[in-house]
Amino acid sequence: MYNGGVKLFFGVNSLEEAAAYLRKYSRVLIITGRTSAKLSGALDDIIRILESSGVEYEVWSKALPNPTDELVAELVEVYRSGVFEGFIAIGGGSVIDLAKAARVVVAGGGSVREYLYGAREIPRTQPFLFAVNLTHGTGTEIDRYAVVTITETKEKLGFSPGYPDVSVDDPKYTASLPRRQTIYTSLDAFAHAVESATSAKASPYTEMLAEEAVKHVIEYLPRALEKPKELEYRYWLLYASMIAGIGIDHGVTHYGHAIEHVLTGSRPELAHGAGLAILYRELIKFFYEYSPIIMSRLLKPLDPSLKPIREDSAKAVKAYIDFLDKIGFRETLSDYGFTVGEVRELKALYFKLVEKRYESLLPFKLQWEQVESMLKNLV
Repeated sequence: MYNGGVKLFFGVNSLEEAAAYLRKYSRVLIITGRTSAKLSGALDDIIRILESSGVEYEVWSKALPNPTDELVAELVEVYRSGVFEGFIAIGGGSVIDLAKAARVVVAGGGSVREYLYGAREIPRTQPFLFAVNLTHGTGTEIDRYAVVTITETKEKLGFSPGYPDVSVDDPKYTASLPRRQTIYTSLDAFAHAVESATSAKASPYTEMLAEEAVKHVIEYLPRALEKPKELEYRYWLLYASMIAGIGIDHGVTHYGHAIEHVLTGSRPELAHGAGLAILYRELIKFFYEYSPIIMSRLLKPLDPSLKPIREDSAKAVKAYIDFLDKIGFRETLSDYGFTVGEVRELKALYFKLVEKRYESLLPFKLQWEQVESMLKNLV
């Protein structure tokens, strides 16, 4: 599979097909989280390939959810001091995004903040990046984007550091995902599909990808929760995530991700997919009213009776909430410590992150009063 600058190998045992791209290097840095790479089996498989090929490696297992500028700086220092020739990122969106951000700084100098704010250009030549994806959610293994939080200001900012050189999507590495992460990552893919089909950059191509992705998430997420080790179900969720990743690479995201970045910038412990799933209880209404034709097509698997008219927005919201109930997702913002009072304090961050950075991508205009009311309803 090709998209942009990445060559992606998809399917069971696809790592073996991609292994040839690792054997040309003499020393690489492996980036992982604390446990997921080991539990999935992917780390052991990578190490087996490297050792059999005589490639030296070091494992750096300090990646965290919602990577920060401080973590990027630490990883850059490790890379520079180790005289490595490239990165191998084994993990979900946070791990791969961290590697994307770090290699930009390695290649171009400065700090990641400068790239996040657009003060430095993204260098064209960067160290090799091999990504082994462990979730069916972010699509970062096949798109150009990454997200980093600036610790000092709580700004969670997206930018375009570029594609991995080679990526692997093997459903067997997602079978170890805990139940909650299975839900969170799948609903992240759902949100990617919806937003890429309804943004100001949407096209018939992103609409087509979105319909396919949503259909598979709705069909296979409940099945995967019942039988977590069944690779067929993981395969189709991973497929949905991958094509939704292509969707946002072409059609981008908008209000869902913009507002979610405000929330997780303030509360890093809020999982990205969980934040999106909560927000969509309210956002579905706005999306449907703005774009009833495409939204009715996307949400047909939830409710076949939906019509392409604004008046069916309430039915669409109910269908979505019923699906969340079916899969056992009942979290609210208050579960993560948000209060009604704190919602008011997000106004400045909202204008800084949403109004300015997402302005050209927003398909319609929400006033802060509407956003504030929505967030209070979700507490």
